[in-house]
Amino acid sequence: MAPVLAALFGLLTAIGNATGTVLQRIAARRVPAGDAFSPRLVRHLLRSPAWLGGIAVIVVAAVCQALALVLGSLALVQPILVTELPFTLLIASALSRRRLPTVGWVATALIACGLGLGLAAAAPTEGHNQVTPADWALALVATGGAMAACVLSALTRRRGMARAALFGTAAAIGYAMTAALMKSAAGTLAQQGVGAFLTDWHTYACVAAGAWSLFLLANAMESGPLVASQPSLTLGEALVSLALGILLYGDRVRTGWWLVPAAVGAVLVTWGVFLLPRAEVDEVESHRPAGP
Repeated sequence: MAPVLAALFGLLTAIGNATGTVLQRIAARRVPAGDAFSPRLVRHLLRSPAWLGGIAVIVVAAVCQALALVLGSLALVQPILVTELPFTLLIASALSRRRLPTVGWVATALIACGLGLGLAAAAPTEGHNQVTPADWALALVATGGAMAACVLSALTRRRGMARAALFGTAAAIGYAMTAALMKSAAGTLAQQGVGAFLTDWHTYACVAAGAWSLFLLANAMESGPLVASQPSLTLGEALVSLALGILLYGDRVRTGWWLVPAAVGAVLVTWGVFLLPRAEVDEVESHRPAGP
């Protein structure tokens, strides 16, 4: 029963994140061009009802994600978040009152079928909840270095697909690490209570990683179209989370001949993710104010 509830809360997380992403995108596109990647970006966003509404929805989604991670493994919960991409475009299409083209529905079906096939074949199961300090240090250094490389590369590029994808990839890595830290912090809360939760370093590291990832995501959405940043965000987060689940928490997936249908599922998901940009649905978007 716990894995089923974990999957359900994971799906609710994806829907909440998708809604929040669209609302944040609306706000980010109204930021003056000269205020990208600066404290002024945060000032503009804090004055935006759309951005604040997006944050509120994402907070609810974070609660759902924490519940999912307490009930299930990273290897089960995080791949479900790939569905955030089709949900994002469906919600954006609804808000903009534009029909999602046939290719969008095909891509959505590919992602849903591929994810179902992949999870059924892999049958991920939870490992353990004890991660050594050395393993945490290695994971934090590796993910931090990868994020820094993406950000530095993004800052050398003009606004467009590549810049948005690089910021989206950095945000994906950050959100995967946030989920890994959240799992530990939520486990502490469930097993030891509020006092232990408030003194656990994972709690504050999770908040810091999530806040930094949110800032990177805002820059990804400000830098280019949603269809550039969202695939790298959703696929990247799922893959990095799967790796962290296996390496940190000892999550297990079926191997042997089960790898064949799992691989087919992964191909279908990837195909759907990269097919969705052809839907050419851009969310409700205003013209960007001119920069100084």
